[in-house]
Amino acid sequence: MNIQIKPAPVRKTVRVNASQRHAFEFFTAKMIRWWRPEHHVGKSPLKDVVLEPRVGGRWYEVCEDASICEWGKVLEWEPHGRVLLAWQLNQDWKYDPDFITELEVRFVAEEDKLTRVELEHRNLERFGAKVDAVRASLDSKEGWGDALVAYAAAASRAAA
Repeated sequence: MNIQIKPAPVRKTVRVNASQRHAFEFFTAKMIRWWRPEHHVGKSPLKDVVLEPRVGGRWYEVCEDASICEWGKVLEWEPHGRVLLAWQLNQDWKYDPDFITELEVRFVAEEDKLTRVELEHRNLERFGAKVDAVRASLDSKEGWGDALVAYAAAASRAAA
């Protein structure tokens, strides 16, 4: 009998010193202000990160040479509480239109100017033979850990 154990999703939580609305909008519309430029797939330096604000909207990077590299798409769009994204970068960090893992981000108002942001990257078994290495990378400090810390700091500064 061949039993496969599904890898646990990567889960991260941060608090942003900002309203729920600001936290959501900063995450979705100002990603270039917090995304770490070394984490991109294009051949030219990163210029912008775009998340089109609607179901079916594209999620992509724009490089300094004007090239565009797709990352995924918007599966669910619920301002200002939640966004569900299709992460379409495969185990080799290349865009694959037929590959999807899910990245869900929830924005929970704790106070008027304090929002808890919960990130879950799931369906990691789809990375196949490289699942352990990819999950370790996504779950590391250099993965979603540092990304959310950078986001929370930038969003909090912008709201001050």
